[in-house]
Amino acid sequence: MTQIEEPPKRSIAEWVTFSIASFILAIIVSLVGYTWLNEKNQPPILSVTKKETIREIDGQFYVPFEVVNSGGDTAESVQIMAELMIDGKVTETGEQQIDFLSSGESEEGAFIFTKNPRQGQLNLRVGSYKLP
Repeated sequence: MTQIEEPPKRSIAEWVTFSIASFILAIIVSLVGYTWLNEKNQPPILSVTKKETIREIDGQFYVPFEVVNSGGDTAESVQIMAELMIDGKVTETGEQQIDFLSSGESEEGAFIFTKNPRQGQLNLRVGSYKLP
């Protein structure tokens, strides 16, 4: 006759540990599912605005700006361009590059001009970006 061995019964500690591990796993799975369902499937939406007032230091004019990504995806190599027009002619240009701008993130910087931007029209714009 062969005897069939019964598996050992689980202790209270094993059941508590199993329950806690299952609960943590359920939370992680539900958070991943929630993030996946609510993810914005939009391309980056980039906007740039002038900040504060223009500062003059040692004959140079500092124009602070802020760029914001209000879209869903991350943008890399965001190119910000500035054009200073005085009397209908472009007198100075500037260019900045922001390496990385994720959804909802903003970055600040400044353009530096030798001519006073208050004497003309200053145009700031996003020139380009690439997707990661």
